[in-house]
Amino acid sequence: MNPLVAPEAFARGGRTALSVNLNRVALLRNSRPLDLPRITDAVDWVMTAGADGITVHPRPDERHIRAGDVQAIAGHLRTHWPRAEFNVEGNPHHNLMPFVRALRPAQCTFVPDAVEQATSDHGWALPQASAALAPLVAEARSLGVRVSLFMDPEPAAMRLARELGADRIELYTEAYARAHGTPRQAEVLARYAEAAQAAIAAGLGVNAGHDLNLDNLGDFLRAVPGVEEVSIGHALAVDALQLGYAEAVRRYQRAIQTAFAPRDTATP
Repeated sequence: MNPLVAPEAFARGGRTALSVNLNRVALLRNSRPLDLPRITDAVDWVMTAGADGITVHPRPDERHIRAGDVQAIAGHLRTHWPRAEFNVEGNPHHNLMPFVRALRPAQCTFVPDAVEQATSDHGWALPQASAALAPLVAEARSLGVRVSLFMDPEPAAMRLARELGADRIELYTEAYARAHGTPRQAEVLARYAEAAQAAIAAGLGVNAGHDLNLDNLGDFLRAVPGVEEVSIGHALAVDALQLGYAEAVRRYQRAIQTAFAPRDTATP
């Protein structure tokens, strides 16, 4: 069995798991040649505060998370947090697959980033990308690694993702974040809900991430069915500047719990 996958890791009574992306911690560390803050210390901060897992997205230019960080986090989780999930994101056509082969994390998320891209800004186009992705999905799954595909909220594409062999999809949520608090919020949320329903009907698990924050997370989880995991990095790091990492993690977990509480007892 994969040592970084606990069978009960997501047996949380339907509650969405919180995976904290540590890219911004690495970006701060890289600004000075001091190895501060240490990336494994950041793992301990967020896991002690109640995070369910860790996400990293190493890019080929190592502008934030470096190859050594990925290896260090995997070893640290294995030794100190064996029930935590480790999710490694990236483009499988660039630098992701060596990490999958060497470390066999609990989950890998295939993201169609270009090498020079500042941040993820679109999901996979299927079926155009299917032929190139299929053998890599099969390889990762043969290693015992759950495969999630980063996807736009296109309901018709969910069946194609499942036909590729993916276990989950991660809904790219920037469009929702931009619409939150505007007259388009309900319309955009309905599209995400429809995509999630299509994914579930196809036999896929549903993750979500990108620009989710304390203001918009609860509304998203109440409207979109079956979200098993959210990956949050930039917004949580911004909140941590004021609150500290531990309190920021606790507030995100509280937002998740409140989203699933009965509406007449939920606290604002």
